[in-house]
Amino acid sequence: MKVLVVYYSETGNTEKIAKAIYEEASRKHEAHLKRVKDIKPETLNDYDLVFLGSPCHSSDLAAPVKKLLKEFPESPKFKLAGFFTHSVWSPEQNELGQAIFDRWASKCIDSFEDISQEKHIDFRGYYHCQGSPSFRIKLFIRFQIIRSQSEWKKYIEEAKKHPNQQDLKRASDFAQKIIFALT
Repeated sequence: MKVLVVYYSETGNTEKIAKAIYEEASRKHEAHLKRVKDIKPETLNDYDLVFLGSPCHSSDLAAPVKKLLKEFPESPKFKLAGFFTHSVWSPEQNELGQAIFDRWASKCIDSFEDISQEKHIDFRGYYHCQGSPSFRIKLFIRFQIIRSQSEWKKYIEEAKKHPNQQDLKRASDFAQKIIFALT
């Protein structure tokens, strides 16, 4: 199977996840790791499986990733799996984490699912994890989302650790599961 792992990253968080997925994919398959800017949509059908990664920007996938998704061919040969990093708590953490994720990151999931339905793409699922926020995002989160000083301290101490080894392992496991289902 021929696998493409393509990603857009600004702070390095999404790139770390992309590399973990690529390492898993390249164990038993021909795999390629590329940045979004280096991809031509007409070459995507050269692959059996495409993993597409993005940071979460303004509650949604980053603009370069959304642009690439819109340029995907109709009813392509390849299968698609998505991944994204975000700076909010994971929804699995607690009720507050779920509420914050739903408001500030869940559009990423909708974008993958909507374009897959619109373009008749066989979408195999997504992986997401927290990433360490940039300075600008830290300010936004501190003054717009998490205003409580005690909650902020807990949040920032945890956020700066991500993506961590457990996140990378989960990304690898996600890739393994997707690939296994197709072989």
